[in-house]
Amino acid sequence: MLRATFKKCEKKVASLMPHLVHLFFAALIGLCLAAPAFAEPEKHHALSLVREPKYPADFKHFDGVNPNAPKGGTVRLSSAAPYDNLNPAVFRGNIAPGVARGADLVFEALMVASREEGSTQYCLLCEWVSFPEDRSSVTFKLREGARWHDGVAITPEDVIFSMDVAKGKDPETGAPWQPLLAQYYKNVVKGEKTGDREVTFTFDVSGNRELPFIVGELVVYPKHWWEGRDESGKARDISKTSLEPPLGSGPYKVKATRPGEWIAFERVPAYWGRDLPVRAGENNFDTLEFQYYGDLNVSMEAFKAGQYDFRTESSAKAWATAYDFPALRDGKVVKREVTLETPKPMQGFVFNIRRPKFEDIRVRRAFNLAFDFEWTNQNLFFGQYTRTNSFFEGQELAATGLPSPAELELLEPLRDKIPPEVFTEVFKNPVNKDPADFRNNLRQAARLLKEAGYNVVNNKLVNAQGQPFTVEFLIESEAFQRVILPYVENLRRLGIDANVRMVDSTEMKRREDTFDFDIIVGVFAQSESPGNEQREFWSSAAADQTGSRNVIGIKSPAVDTLVDKVIFASNRDALVTACRALDRVLLWSAFVVPQWHSATSRIAYWNKFGSPDPLPKLTVGFPDVWWFDAELAAKNGLK
Repeated sequence: MLRATFKKCEKKVASLMPHLVHLFFAALIGLCLAAPAFAEPEKHHALSLVREPKYPADFKHFDGVNPNAPKGGTVRLSSAAPYDNLNPAVFRGNIAPGVARGADLVFEALMVASREEGSTQYCLLCEWVSFPEDRSSVTFKLREGARWHDGVAITPEDVIFSMDVAKGKDPETGAPWQPLLAQYYKNVVKGEKTGDREVTFTFDVSGNRELPFIVGELVVYPKHWWEGRDESGKARDISKTSLEPPLGSGPYKVKATRPGEWIAFERVPAYWGRDLPVRAGENNFDTLEFQYYGDLNVSMEAFKAGQYDFRTESSAKAWATAYDFPALRDGKVVKREVTLETPKPMQGFVFNIRRPKFEDIRVRRAFNLAFDFEWTNQNLFFGQYTRTNSFFEGQELAATGLPSPAELELLEPLRDKIPPEVFTEVFKNPVNKDPADFRNNLRQAARLLKEAGYNVVNNKLVNAQGQPFTVEFLIESEAFQRVILPYVENLRRLGIDANVRMVDSTEMKRREDTFDFDIIVGVFAQSESPGNEQREFWSSAAADQTGSRNVIGIKSPAVDTLVDKVIFASNRDALVTACRALDRVLLWSAFVVPQWHSATSRIAYWNKFGSPDPLPKLTVGFPDVWWFDAELAAKNGLK
């Protein structure tokens, strides 16, 4: 019976088989038609972390330039530090001006920043850039015709070599060649050539919206040149300092040098990128020269004598008092203030909290109470500055009011690791409207120091062991000495044995790189879209890394958590929330005594140059987009 039944079923299935096959393939075809086709990642000519790029793929030139600017002439600039290194791939030594640790006159990056838009860049060495939706990798197509000054084409191998250099470590010490970039690109785990003139970098994380952007900032070095030999036959080593003029791909190359004193660059007439829209109206001078002046007064006198052409003035006193000289009165020198639409950096007196005396937050807060900004601004700065109250000053990223519900979601899990005031008070720097305010602030500072275990004995602040509280302000600029000395007197009123030590730029860099200081003046510049660089500023991993920008020495699990929230923010709203939460924690932790900022950039120059009208929104743009005006120079009797 079972066999008979099976036979009947077998015959029935056989009779239906053609129909079943037909139905199967019909269903399969339907599924294929219904399924979305594989979408190739979009190829971008520009990237922005804030908004849609301003310029379309077929744009002709940036705003804020004169695309018809004449070429020619020489511009002479000053340098505040001597140089002993022409290799920007390592952080050792003092790099020469014009060969900066980044894209500059000689070297170029895959992409170039816009002077009109914050956190936006356009393809330069690359033709396009693409990445998958999860941002787990990024691919660049190099421009056909991009080449080094020796005529050799720029290749994917050069780009991969450059990333290896950025992440490289000294084989002897294990220390990164470039500590900042080692942190910046730590999530880049592989680079490979993936097509004709194509290079792809793979990341060990997904969802980091900034990673494709910052890989676009990668400065590219010539692999074939660095793996070759110099004129003496010695093998080059990119991990070492060098005074050999480097091979680059940019609009200029090194013309002549006098190490420590002077360097000159000449425009490359056959520069490969001269006709690109991102280069239109730029690099108009035939020659650029940088002269070193080790003394601020000597530098000012040299400018007044016409020994160099352009000056950015950092001293409020000099701006108010030092620019009354015949050439300015005669119109041969122009004095000008330019308002820029840029975020204002946090500049401050930076504590080295690796040192036990600064571990207690009450001590650091006492130092802020002892700084009288209002007196300083009125008496030393001629009222030209505003106190800085945020690490993201002038942006929507700055913390305002009490934490929002979205911020509290980030902060509540960290409550036991951060100052309680983060939740209950709006951060404000001490304000001294009159002498009574300052006396009250000093009394509050004294109370905090006493709570921290210090007492005044014979007019000296001492700890429980009777050891005096001493502090040294380490500086390299005479301009800051006159600012700090009144502050020192205020600290002495609290019993603190404070003094100022001035060193030259080489010693300053060495001591800053090795964290050998009590207090320095530091600057923490922020973009409109903070990201991976926050690790370098604040992370525990960077705290003990020689040469890192975590000069404060912060090792805080809470700060590390908030830094990751910034880096992995999925959209603009999440980024704003994370930055505001981080801002609150940094401010209430009193890692710095905030200083000041100005609304304008102060410039002076000999009246022989043309400039775009209006200037770019984010930079004065000198000398990048200015030019030599022969007619104006002749009118003013200048060369």
